[in-house]
Amino acid sequence: MTKQDIDISNAQGTAGAAALVAGRLSDPFGFLGPHQTARGLVLRTFLPGAARAEVIAGDLTSALTQVGDTGLFIGQLKNSSPYVLRIHWGEVVQETEDPYAFGPVLGDLDLHLFSEGAHWKLAERMGASVTEIGGVQGVHFAVWAPNARRVSVVGDFNGWDGRRHPMRLRHSAGVWEIFLPRLGAGERYKYEIVGPDGNVLPLKADPLARATERPPANASIVAQPWKFHWSDADWMARRAAAQAPTAPIAIYEVHAASWLRPEGAPQDVLDWRGLAERLIPYVGDLGFTHVELLPIMEHPFGGSWGYQPLSQFAPSARYGTPEEFAHFVDACHRAGIGVILDWVPAHFPSDAHGLAHFDGTALYEHGDPREGLHKDWNTLIYNMGRREVQGFLIASALYWLEHFHVDGLRVDAVASMLYRDYSRQPGEWIPNRYGGRENLESVDFLRRLNQLVAERCPGAVTIAEESTAWPGVSAPVAQGGLGFSYKWNMGWMHDTLSYIARDPLYRAWHHSELTFGLVYAFSERFVLPLSHDEVVHGKASLFGRVPGDDWRKLATLRAYFAFMWTHPGKKLLFMGGEIGQKREWSHDGEIEWDLLHDAGHAGLQRLVGDLNGLYAKEPALHASDTDPAGFRWLIGNDHANSVFVYERRSAGARPIVVAVNMTPTPRSEYRVGVPRAGAWREIVNTDAAAYGGGNLGNTGCVVTVPEPAHGYGQSLSLLLPPLATLVLAFEG
Repeated sequence: MTKQDIDISNAQGTAGAAALVAGRLSDPFGFLGPHQTARGLVLRTFLPGAARAEVIAGDLTSALTQVGDTGLFIGQLKNSSPYVLRIHWGEVVQETEDPYAFGPVLGDLDLHLFSEGAHWKLAERMGASVTEIGGVQGVHFAVWAPNARRVSVVGDFNGWDGRRHPMRLRHSAGVWEIFLPRLGAGERYKYEIVGPDGNVLPLKADPLARATERPPANASIVAQPWKFHWSDADWMARRAAAQAPTAPIAIYEVHAASWLRPEGAPQDVLDWRGLAERLIPYVGDLGFTHVELLPIMEHPFGGSWGYQPLSQFAPSARYGTPEEFAHFVDACHRAGIGVILDWVPAHFPSDAHGLAHFDGTALYEHGDPREGLHKDWNTLIYNMGRREVQGFLIASALYWLEHFHVDGLRVDAVASMLYRDYSRQPGEWIPNRYGGRENLESVDFLRRLNQLVAERCPGAVTIAEESTAWPGVSAPVAQGGLGFSYKWNMGWMHDTLSYIARDPLYRAWHHSELTFGLVYAFSERFVLPLSHDEVVHGKASLFGRVPGDDWRKLATLRAYFAFMWTHPGKKLLFMGGEIGQKREWSHDGEIEWDLLHDAGHAGLQRLVGDLNGLYAKEPALHASDTDPAGFRWLIGNDHANSVFVYERRSAGARPIVVAVNMTPTPRSEYRVGVPRAGAWREIVNTDAAAYGGGNLGNTGCVVTVPEPAHGYGQSLSLLLPPLATLVLAFEG
């Protein structure tokens, strides 16, 4: 059989063959596979490096003819019935169906929803999915690259040769797709893309990959078909109540790699099963209600702590498989612990294999650096003005919440999303269409995200890391807010950390740093965060911030934690804070667990556990976190003594009175008016010997005397220990 016999010598056939061999064939399905010609049904297949090839159709086996040494094999088919290619790769013989004999896989509705930024099951329809078509098992690949001239999927299965499997362009959405028969889970792959200028780009990882190689390798992995069986129905049924504004929420923030290293392997990390065995009991024993993980979406640079992710749908392979991550979440839920993930829609790194200049153009990012470059982090900013980009990110958020049963997302760097001039000088930013500094596209994205989470994921929460005075961050979208469930109270964090870092001699002149937070404490639904950002980059650990010797440092932290746990707002503490870690956090190390051999550090850890227990037990400390009626200053202006006294209350609950002494001087016979006459039990004294304190206090209980004070007809005479907090509950 000659070239002329099968009609390849005409101009169209010659041009197609030349483009194919050169890796520039933009319409492979128009040339490869079976095609009706004037001389009958012609089959073309491109197999560079193959010694010979045959086509098997039913009982008939026919040899294919190679055109020169190009790797292009051609032959004739008798009819359009299914066929199989038999390929001789030296001594290896491969039999497979022809990818170019299959039609499109994505339906018109998939493409329409994607283009509208409203396809919430992208991880199931795009990326790489093991599937069956016409009784043939294989993998379907789909990727968005609307400006590319050619896109191919490459991997070990085709020698990473971009000419082998060029994909079909679905013009209406700019999506390229192909089904590769007899391929399975576990295959490494990337995309080879020819940009609009005709140049081949660096190989790109799949933005929709659901599994990846372990860094520093960066190929995408065809994920295993999902077979995980959940056992957390009880938790899922009650989590809405467990995460409501009236519930006690105490979050333990964790960087999974550096919480605890495997014994004998200080450079390695615990996998998800190891973390389930060690972290979950630890968090549960200390009474935390939630664990919050720094971003676990796959990221190339470990030193970014996950805040520069490139695979928004793939749990990092550093810790195991996606199924093993699901096992961790399931185990948390069985233990009654919620799981919150840090999630980063604000920016992404410019690594060559990632989203940057993905199809040869600024696709995911803005083209203008005045909009598309984060100067602080040298990262790129998502273009929220593109529906497809918004849809990609929202689909990612829903994937973690729905597929992995995650209970909440803490959205990183919201402030940088809201303002076009964030960290920019005049002339370095572009105003919005009204001439203002607000990023209207990001506002629209955040509102849309929060509305969809509320609709589709009952009981799940979103938490904003937002450091400005933007109004209504946690207000409903219908009321003009952004719709977050909670907002980090960054002002409270900075003010109070500044206060405890001062020498007690000077705290009298900075009294408002502990009181000012109550001016706006009920303007949002707040989380009080002592986060990872406050114990790194030269800021010192919480322990290291406090002046004085070890006794003063630990005593101050005990008093401060009790102040925080009795202050309106949900609680968040970064790992290591609970034991008074001395060193700054390092992502290359682990918590200074040896400190627990010291009674003072072990006492601080015991106090945190007791505070969590008290916080959960006493409705007055959590049920009215967002209600101004739940807090009342009794003594908020004793600057001279650096003493703060306040009442927490909630309908139907016994009142709680808290007295904080932030100097190393004991205060005897300190009079405090209280709302009820009778006995008041000292339910927490941070100076107790069990916590490493000096054991000064009020012998466990104090009875009121009929001496009016602070607006009440009765009062208590208290001994306030040095650098300590007392928590008293009415007993009757």
